[in-house]
Amino acid sequence: MATDRFIAPDYYLLDELLTEEHKLIRDSARAWVKKEVSPIIEDACQKAEFPKHLIKGLAEVGAFGPYIPVEYGGGGLDQISYGLIMQELERGDSGIRSTASVQSSLVMYPIYTYGSEEQRKKFLPKLASGEWMGCFGLTEPDHGSNPGGMVTNIKDDGDHVILNGAKMWISNSPFAQVAVVWAKDEEGVIRGLIVERGMEGFTTPETHNKWSLRASATGELVFDNVRVPKENILPNVKGLKGPLGCLNSARFGISWGAIGAAMDCYDSALRYSKERQQFGRPIGGFQLQQKKLAEMITEITKAQLLTWRLGVLKNENRATPAQISMAKRNNVNMALEIAREARQIHGGMGITGEYPIMRHMMNLESVITYEGTHDIHLLITGMDVTGENAFT
Repeated sequence: MATDRFIAPDYYLLDELLTEEHKLIRDSARAWVKKEVSPIIEDACQKAEFPKHLIKGLAEVGAFGPYIPVEYGGGGLDQISYGLIMQELERGDSGIRSTASVQSSLVMYPIYTYGSEEQRKKFLPKLASGEWMGCFGLTEPDHGSNPGGMVTNIKDDGDHVILNGAKMWISNSPFAQVAVVWAKDEEGVIRGLIVERGMEGFTTPETHNKWSLRASATGELVFDNVRVPKENILPNVKGLKGPLGCLNSARFGISWGAIGAAMDCYDSALRYSKERQQFGRPIGGFQLQQKKLAEMITEITKAQLLTWRLGVLKNENRATPAQISMAKRNNVNMALEIAREARQIHGGMGITGEYPIMRHMMNLESVITYEGTHDIHLLITGMDVTGENAFT
């Protein structure tokens, strides 16, 4: 079982910008990852199994709804705290961070923000404690980057609505008790509703044979004339504003999480460059390896500054969706490039499970696509700076 020797890089002394509470929260998550995630994650990925026993620990370190008010079971923390937790979880594995991201930003956030008081009290405490796990149903087989084209629909049936359709690429779906699902009503307006496991006609087949996010459970949501009580409809939002608001929160967390994956790859490559001997000296003494390492720490530092400022803006309710898109796109791409360079520093050992590099690289190939693809986020920035819509 591998020993986790990770040392976090902080080249620009960014810890000085964090409060003592921020550092305590981050260090608690970091210690938990070192103790509980790192020793088992390679085996879980090789077996393509989500380590369900980690759910209790994720709840205990505040990974589920950290910014949700305490009265509903959340941590009552700020957005930088949320980001730091996501950073540490993804340093362990993107799949573990995905599990927490979905629970927090895609399930608890919409119930808190768009739900009724009754819905908040019923669902949020159990989701915060990990007693219930949730998933988010937006992406469909034929509608990914164009969620407005969804065909999943609801029809009025007295005190209930009848839900039909299917969603795919849904993290947590195979074991989730709760699904926040987006569907069109009979007027074509997108509505959010809470679907609960056990409702007749609701199934969650698992997606197998993934090369990426292998320690995360992925599946579908299938609705065959599912009768959902109208009291489960989120009353305070209509249209794409609902799911896009959730995605903004999730993308913010991902922009921090990707830094964690990059830091893990960099830390492993730096250590390996000092230990691996070739031509009579450590490979870290050669110019090309130093070039790789210098560029890695530069890009990580830039991303840390980007997310810290974004976190400040988010705390002040001033962060725009376009600013969040920029950070998500930049940081995931940065992490993927660092993983590829780190693999080269490790040589042939970089493809083995003895080091985390290849696992991070494969995971990041999913992260660069979900919650808005690399190209879509580029167009969001382009539209924001030019005022011209290139989507149509």
